Amino acid sequence: MTLYSDATGVLSGLSTSDAGRFRDLLATGPQSVLPTAAGPHLTASALVVGVDGRVLLCLHGRVGMWMQMGGHCEPGDPTLGAAALREAREESGIDGLTIGPDPIGLDVHPVTCRFGPSAHYDVRYAVLAPPGAEPVCSTESKDVAWFAPDALPAPLADGVLPLIEPALTWARRSH
Repeated sequence: MTLYSDATGVLSGLSTSDAGRFRDLLATGPQSVLPTAAGPHLTASALVVGVDGRVLLCLHGRVGMWMQMGGHCEPGDPTLGAAALREAREESGIDGLTIGPDPIGLDVHPVTCRFGPSAHYDVRYAVLAPPGAEPVCSTESKDVAWFAPDALPAPLADGVLPLIEPALTWARRSH
């Protein structure tokens, strides 16, 4: 299975109002998942949560806001979930992460990424960190830290808050 066919399958199974926009993007072809130029494309991200109910956020180096980990899909990513998990590992420095089976959110946002002015169609997953996991800040971020859901840092990126409850609910059920 290719990343494109996985993305098509994942997004065809979602019934949210935004899922149709994502399916429309995928209908433009495989370049929608592995971008090589400016324009709209899929990305994958992960809200990492701990067994203690905290959330792990990074202070994005370029954007300057606290957010979940994520980014562009790469040719070696077999699935959207694998892309989100790879990004979470790279940006948190934590091994032994476990990803939820289904996306917990979708978001479209304008950005200027390495390809130029674009729209990121972000597919968001929940990821559980092993007990005692200590993050290590990557070169892409200014900081990475654990936070209680009722004591989140500022400035917080749009779209983070709606991910917290579904991520923690999944983590409680899976742990």
